[in-house]
Order: sequence, then structure tokens, then C-alpha cells
Amino acid sequence: MIIRVSEARVRPERFEAFREWILSAVRDWPDRYPGLVDHEVLVAPPDSLLYVSRWRGEQDLVAYAGEGWRDQPVVLPGEDEYLTAPLEVRHFTVAALD
Repeated sequence: MIIRVSEARVRPERFEAFREWILSAVRDWPDRYPGLVDHEVLVAPPDSLLYVSRWRGEQDLVAYAGEGWRDQPVVLPGEDEYLTAPLEVRHFTVAALD
């Protein structure tokens, strides 16, 4: 499993509008992307929002984000009007607690 975290730095005056816009945009993604195990939106008002998604594997991320999935965030049309900086994307795998 690969955990993908996209961080958005949001204009504080647009934060609530962006939160609602993102929630609406990603709501059906598990149906659209079969490799998406689950996802959530984490908020830290007034200016930070994380989109956290868990994927079965690399092939599923390529199908979602393209060959540049490791470095390139997925940017939705119109998203940049809410942001103060480009999206940042990071990936994690789960470390065993054994």
C-alpha cells in the first residue's frame, strides 16, 4: 500500500470555499479509481488542507496520476485560484511495528 499526501496552502479568505469544493470533487473517486483503497480530507484552518489517499500499489497510482506520480501533484482545473503556493505531494508506506 502507498499513502499519498497532497498538501494545499490555501488563501485564508477562501479556505471554507476550497474545503467544500475539494470534498465535492473527490467524493466519488473510490468509484472512479478502483485502486484507491480509501481517502480523507484533513483540514488545519485557516490555511492548510491535506488530501490523504491510500492506494493498492504503484500501477494504481500511475492510472490516477500518470507516470510522474512520484513528483507531480494532481491539480484540478481552477484549483490554483484558491492556493498561495503550488500543491506539494509526498508518498509513504507503512512500517511494520513487529
